[in-house]
Amino acid sequence: MADPKGFLKTTERELPARRPVPVRIMDWKEVYEPGDRTVLRRQASRCMDCGVPFCHSGCPLGNLIPEWNDLTWRDEGRAAIDRLHSTNNFPEFTGRLCPAPCESACVLGINQPAVTIKQIEVSIIDEAMEKGWVEPRPAERLTGKTVAVVGSGPAGLAAAQQLTRAGHTVVVFERDDRIGGLLRYGIPDFKMEKRHLDARLRQMEDEGTRFRAGVEIGTDITWSDLRARYDAVLLATGATVPRDLPIPGRDLPGVHFAMDYLVQSNHAVAGDRVADQITASGKHVVVIGGGDTGADCIGTAHRQGARSVTNLAIGRRPGTERAEHQPWPTQPTLFEVQSAHEEGGERSYLASTVEFLADDSGALRAVRVAETAFVDGRRVPQSGTEREIPADLVLIAMGFTGPENELLGDAEAPAVTDRGVFRRSARYASSEPGVYVAGDAGRGQSLIVWAIAEGRAAASAIDHDLMGATVLPAPVSATDVALSVLPA
Repeated sequence: MADPKGFLKTTERELPARRPVPVRIMDWKEVYEPGDRTVLRRQASRCMDCGVPFCHSGCPLGNLIPEWNDLTWRDEGRAAIDRLHSTNNFPEFTGRLCPAPCESACVLGINQPAVTIKQIEVSIIDEAMEKGWVEPRPAERLTGKTVAVVGSGPAGLAAAQQLTRAGHTVVVFERDDRIGGLLRYGIPDFKMEKRHLDARLRQMEDEGTRFRAGVEIGTDITWSDLRARYDAVLLATGATVPRDLPIPGRDLPGVHFAMDYLVQSNHAVAGDRVADQITASGKHVVVIGGGDTGADCIGTAHRQGARSVTNLAIGRRPGTERAEHQPWPTQPTLFEVQSAHEEGGERSYLASTVEFLADDSGALRAVRVAETAFVDGRRVPQSGTEREIPADLVLIAMGFTGPENELLGDAEAPAVTDRGVFRRSARYASSEPGVYVAGDAGRGQSLIVWAIAEGRAAASAIDHDLMGATVLPAPVSATDVALSVLPA
C-alpha cells in the first residue's frame, strides 16, 4: 500500500472531462478528454488495500484491483498491466464499456465516493498499448487439438485467446463481415473507437488465432460438419434476439429495433455504403427503453442530426442514492447521466407506450403513451392519462431475450432452456458431448465482464477436457451459472 493516508488526503472522485457537447456531437470520437496523470495517481492512492477487498467480489473477473491501483500510484505501469492482464484479457473493452460493479463494492464507497477503478483500469491499458507493452504471447508448443469458437464477441474472443495460448488450434467463426460481434457493430464509436478492437485482434492473430468472418453456422457450414471437423466447439453467439413491443401500429414504417439502427450506423461510420440506412437526420426520434442500448441510440441520433429525441422508460426514475433494499456492496440501481443524455433530448419515466400512430399517408407520425400504473405488481397503462409524442422514427431498445439458437439448423444442436438460452452444466458443457456454451448465449443478457469471465472459465474447462489437466485460470465468480445449468 503506497500511501496509507491517500483516502484521507483525497476524498473526492476526479474523472477526465468530457469533450464539450457542441464539439463531440460533430464527430464519432470518444467523448472523454485525455486524463491527467497526476490526477490519476492521486485517485489510485485513495485505494485502501482493504483486508477484505470487496471490489474483487464485485468484479466477475476477480481483477486484482488493489494491486494495480498501488502500482499505478507508484508509476509502475509495466507491472500494472501485467497484473491487470492476469485476470482480464481485454481491459481496453471493460474500462470503456463495463458499468463497474467493482466500484459499487468498493469499501471506501461506504462513506466516500468510490475509487475511480474503471478509469484507472483503462489508463493502464492505454499506456501499455501506447508504449508497446502489449505483445503477442504465442504458445510454446501445439497440442494438436482443434477448437471452433462460434461468435466473436467478448466471450468468444476471451476463450479463443486463452485456448490459443494453451497450444490449441482455434478458429473463430463470425457471421458478420468483420470480427468483433456487438463490440464491432453494437457499440458506437463515441463509447469505444474500433481501433482498440483492431489492435487486440492483431495481437490475437499474431498469437495464432484464426478468424473466419462472413461464415454463418447452419448456412455456410452445417452444425454436423462443424462438430466433425473440430475436437471441441464453444458457442458464444450472445443473446441477440430483441424484446419486441407488440402494440397497435408496430408494423408501421419508421418503427425499428434499436440494434438494427445501431448496426447500420456503425457500418456507415466504418465507411461502408448502407442501402436504405435508418437515419435520425431531421426527424423526431423516440427511443423506448432506458438502458445502455437506449443511450447509445440517443447519442447516435444526436450525431445524425435528429430534430428532437425523447427517451421513454416504463418504470420509475431511479434514485440518486442507494435504496435500503440494495445495500453496499451490491450494485444499486441509480439515476445515471451518460454522455448521450448530456447532449440533449428529454427523458420521460413512468411512460407506457400504448400505440404507434400513422398519418393519412400511412407514415409514422406519433407515439401514444400513458402514465404507468402498478396493479398487483404489474405495470399497466393508466386510463385517461394518454398523450401523444411526435415521432418520425421509433427505436425499440427493451433488451434481449436470448440467442438465435434456431440458426444452428440441426436436430443434433444443443438443447435450450425454457428461457431460450443454451442449456449447460456448471463446467459450461452443453447437452452435446464436446460442445460448450459461454457468455450471453447461456447466461442471457448480461455484462461484458461476465462474458469475458465466462469465456475464460469455459476455455479452462475445454482445455482440461481435451488434455486431462489445465494451467488456464478460471475466474471463481464465473462458476455462477445457476440460471442455465443442466439438472444433475
